[in-house]
Amino acid sequence: MSPSADHEGYRIGPVDASTTVVVVGAGPSGLMLACNLVRFGIAVVILDDRPDKTSTGKADGMQPKTIETFRQLGLADPLLKNGARVYDISFWESTANESLRRTGRKTHYPEHVGASDPYILLAHQGMVEEVMIDDMEARGVFVTRNSKFVSCSRVDGTTKLDIVYEDVTTNTPHNISADYLVGCDGARSKVRSFIPEAELEGELTNAAWGVLDGVIDTNFPDLWSKVALRSHSAGSILWIPREKGMTRLYVELSSTDGERVEKSKATTEYVMSRAREAMQPFSLEWKTVEWFGTYVVGQRVAKRFMDSEAKIFIAGDAGHCHSALAAQGANTSMHDSFNLAWKLNLLVRGLAKPSLLQTYEAERQKIAYDLINFDVEHCKAFAAGDAELAKNFDENIRFISGVGAEYAPGMLTYAPATTSRLQPGMFQLPAKVTRYIDANPVDIQLDVPLLGQFKIYVFVPDVCRSKTSLNYICQQMQSIFADVGVRAGQSYQKHSRGHSPSDEFVQAHRYTAVSNAFTFAMVTKSAQSDFEIADLPKILQVSRWTLYIDNIGGPSCTKKWFGDLSMERIGVVVVRPDGYVGAIDTWDAKQVGAIEQWLQGYFSFMV
Repeated sequence: MSPSADHEGYRIGPVDASTTVVVVGAGPSGLMLACNLVRFGIAVVILDDRPDKTSTGKADGMQPKTIETFRQLGLADPLLKNGARVYDISFWESTANESLRRTGRKTHYPEHVGASDPYILLAHQGMVEEVMIDDMEARGVFVTRNSKFVSCSRVDGTTKLDIVYEDVTTNTPHNISADYLVGCDGARSKVRSFIPEAELEGELTNAAWGVLDGVIDTNFPDLWSKVALRSHSAGSILWIPREKGMTRLYVELSSTDGERVEKSKATTEYVMSRAREAMQPFSLEWKTVEWFGTYVVGQRVAKRFMDSEAKIFIAGDAGHCHSALAAQGANTSMHDSFNLAWKLNLLVRGLAKPSLLQTYEAERQKIAYDLINFDVEHCKAFAAGDAELAKNFDENIRFISGVGAEYAPGMLTYAPATTSRLQPGMFQLPAKVTRYIDANPVDIQLDVPLLGQFKIYVFVPDVCRSKTSLNYICQQMQSIFADVGVRAGQSYQKHSRGHSPSDEFVQAHRYTAVSNAFTFAMVTKSAQSDFEIADLPKILQVSRWTLYIDNIGGPSCTKKWFGDLSMERIGVVVVRPDGYVGAIDTWDAKQVGAIEQWLQGYFSFMV
């Protein structure tokens, strides 16, 4: 990485540099964090001890919510083009008395899950890394390779961290001064050791698996489906179609009495022989093998995800370890970083109180424990046979998809609403609406680009009938958010968002016309012919690209989010920069005066 121009008052460079955030680890978690920070305009140095990105294998399954996140970032297209999609899962089992047979088949993500992309997208980890690396490089930031994190310490009399890393090609130490340090450096995280009492807690089991990616030759009929297979004599196999016509096999290596196979014996040939035995009477041979690995199942969570005083954080595998059987690792890890990035942006820009960062640990550690609890039961179900595994899938399918990874009530997830289907701590539910200004049908959860801003949706079933209430609400919003909006505008004018040529197609100014901290939107069931933009309050006239008509067939957006919202009521939804619902409620004309206090209460963490 060559030094670049001053940014936020710091020079971004590989040696003896200053920056705002140092990210250790350029895997999916570290790149998701760095990619977002660069887009927000926050100076970042990303260190990785490898000479290049992942070339094959490792994490390979993108769940529906992660696909949606990449769509929001505008980075999904190469993955959707080149990855393999899995829509179904079949279950196979053999017993002492019956040969291998299919016992069932399911749609992987049925409609009730609420996923806009109801499939798993299979692409090896390097492909995922590449799209984020390319996006950062287009914005002038590069990964600092062959750079091993060594240590960090607080600089006396300052709030700065002195971070030491080593160039592994020359064994030369270098220093970086930074405000924040984030360890995305895996289960053996060195950064984690600098957070007091952050050790991993949990179990390291005897369950071991071999993993093979390659092109296979077989007469097995479900070659292009996801398959969960259990052999009475040779253990379990998870079979997953892959990009480039490959197949990944997870092959259980534990013996029938539960003892782990010695690592020295877990060779490619041994794993192949176990797989062939389990697949009998079907044939199974490999034409090519692109990647091979083994792992032991551990289910552990770090006691701490951060040291707020020292401004050190961990994300991804540094904070949680589990099996790979449900394709959760990279997905959860990237959403750790997605959560942290926008909060750091607000802190660095002086738009939020330091207490905001406490919510990172509270929210992501909760998801990590949910994941471990699920993974323990999932592994048990895998061992117990098809009936138990199918039941486990049915009971946990929303969580597996990522759609059901939900936060508990807290500072950023206001008191649960009693008048809506959508609740604080949930993701926006996908819904189709018509954009007023150009009559384009759009996905409401994808239409507004991610610019580090909160989105405030006002649902007005009938614009004409609710004109007085709508005017009042908009006046209150303009007053409440004016000061933060001014300071956000000054901050972004001084230190702009990271720019890429592709941003010209996004036209981000359409969504920050009122404020760089908030995007305002209106959703109505009124017909396009019932009102003109000029009839609306000023704040909505300026927000003309986020006016939506809720007129597309099927369950409407209003119905999905609020249930039965009467024509006399107005609903307001606060959506956080990461797509989670922060607050939601409804009021009638006599109650709209309470909205001011409601909004001020929610945004009390901002300064």
